[in-house]
Amino acid sequence: MAMRLLSPSTPPPHLPSPGAKPLASAATALSSSSYFSLRLRRARAAAAAGTAAAGGPERDGGRFEGEAMGGAFDRGLAEIAKKVPLFEPATDGELAAAACERPLPINLELWLYRIKVHTRKFEFPEAEKLLDKCISFWPEDGRPYVALGKLYSKQSRYDKARAVYERGCQATQGENPYIWQCWAVLESKGGNIRRARELFDAATVADAKHIAAWHGWAILEIKQGNIKKARNLLGKALKYCGGNEYIYQTLALLEAKAERFEQARTLFQQATQSNPKSCASWLAWAQVEMRAGNKTMARQLFEKAVQASPKNRFSWHVWALFEANEGNIDKARKLLKIGHAVNPRDPVILQSLALLEYNYSSANVARVLFRKASQIDPRHQPVWIAWGWMEWKEGNARTARALYQRALSVNSTNECAARCLQAWGVLEQRAGNYTAARRLLRSSLSINSQSEVTWMTWAALEEEQGDPVRAEEIRNLYFQQRIEVVDDASWVMGFLDIIDPALDSVKKLLNLDQPSGPARRDTVKSTAEPSPPTTRSSAAESSETSATGGSGTSGLSSNDAGNSGSEAVEASGSDFDLDGFIKKRLALDPAELDAVLEGSDPRGVVSQRRKRRLPRKPLPLLPVP
Repeated sequence: MAMRLLSPSTPPPHLPSPGAKPLASAATALSSSSYFSLRLRRARAAAAAGTAAAGGPERDGGRFEGEAMGGAFDRGLAEIAKKVPLFEPATDGELAAAACERPLPINLELWLYRIKVHTRKFEFPEAEKLLDKCISFWPEDGRPYVALGKLYSKQSRYDKARAVYERGCQATQGENPYIWQCWAVLESKGGNIRRARELFDAATVADAKHIAAWHGWAILEIKQGNIKKARNLLGKALKYCGGNEYIYQTLALLEAKAERFEQARTLFQQATQSNPKSCASWLAWAQVEMRAGNKTMARQLFEKAVQASPKNRFSWHVWALFEANEGNIDKARKLLKIGHAVNPRDPVILQSLALLEYNYSSANVARVLFRKASQIDPRHQPVWIAWGWMEWKEGNARTARALYQRALSVNSTNECAARCLQAWGVLEQRAGNYTAARRLLRSSLSINSQSEVTWMTWAALEEEQGDPVRAEEIRNLYFQQRIEVVDDASWVMGFLDIIDPALDSVKKLLNLDQPSGPARRDTVKSTAEPSPPTTRSSAAESSETSATGGSGTSGLSSNDAGNSGSEAVEASGSDFDLDGFIKKRLALDPAELDAVLEGSDPRGVVSQRRKRRLPRKPLPLLPVP
């Protein structure tokens, strides 16, 4: 067989181009797409160079045949380059993202904890940046969406909160019930009841065992007066989720509202058996016993509540209100000081303590406490309203107006604003500014048309002006629109609003219209007037105002000293050692409560007890991956 031999003078076929060696080294460093983009770039540069890449001029005949082959290949690339967009090499960050190189899952937990810390310190921009980072790396996790939506809600950026919840539902394919439930709560607070029902329904469809969705939906129906629907939802919650203290608690409150106290006690027993550490269940039970008149049982339940959760601000606060109502002023003052020592950032406890001191000590002490409470949380409207009410009782109308105006500057459309406008209207009525009083009362009713006190105050104003026909029309209008409410369940609240039942049942027993000193004598004269709703208005509405803040009252009762002594004897019969309890569980010295109250800094509230305990309980060190 003949074999064709190449002569030594004939060079072998030159397949690669003269730049093959650099391309080979580049190919080892770049991916195939990067290599192709490099060739495209060179081809485009050659095409833009002119006629050499287009093949116009004649080539030198002494060059290798392989160079001609490379030129033809480059010309082909040039044609492709005119039609295909240029590929850019990826940066280091893009390569990491393309390779799905995200941090370890433990970093998500650490970032979520840091977000909580930033939120507590009101460092919202830092928390928002971390949440965006969490969503970019873990878009399938629902917790960053929930946290970011709540962060926007705290800043009153409700549109952004809705957008975040919607994006979270899309990212999780609608399978995360927590996002649906938080979205429903947002719409419920905004008054979009129909949309809230749809979102609660979506949450229960996503997970039938999500107890918070069933409970939140039931609370929504209770507020709308649909008691039968609420019972049905709570029954479904027990069916799908089993026994839960909050479900039993809400059912018990419904029974108590219907005056079925035995059934309510049975349900409360089931609630406390489900979770003996549930402070909310003990508190709700104590409030029902207060309403039923079982004072000894109520006091024992308050003791159970503080033992279940020693740092719970509601337990100390409501217990103090109960003792003040029973005439145990010293014990109420002590309980409020303990509550402030363990919750130094809570302005409501200071608010109630200020009103207690106003009734039984002096207005100057109350002013100091009001000022400290307003510095802790300047956006807490009930503090400004209660302070304004006290200044009005002391005869400082100008200061009271300034404080009312400060409260309205925080928010002029919520329930607190309605009560502030009502109290301001009473002030103007007593000052003789009837036109301003009517305007303020109308503004209050435009926000809350269900306030009986506001309607009766307006009717009394018209009677005082000599227009009984107009006063009767106002009363009839109130009763007509009041009938439209199917079932006013305003005191039946749930898990987060557990304080409201206490205040709604206690406020009828509180007597705020009796300040100390000369103001007390002036108020006694005013209560003798023939319009009790008008004289009661500012006091009652001030107490309701504190309830809106999820908290206390605007004043406390002033019972006789004899009643105080008898109740003190009854309280001493209890085997609960309050001083020993706070020493053992809270590391508080009862003799230093006054010093803690006077030495607390509103701008940077950190108790000395926490400073002492931090070195003994260092934070655990997490392993470095």
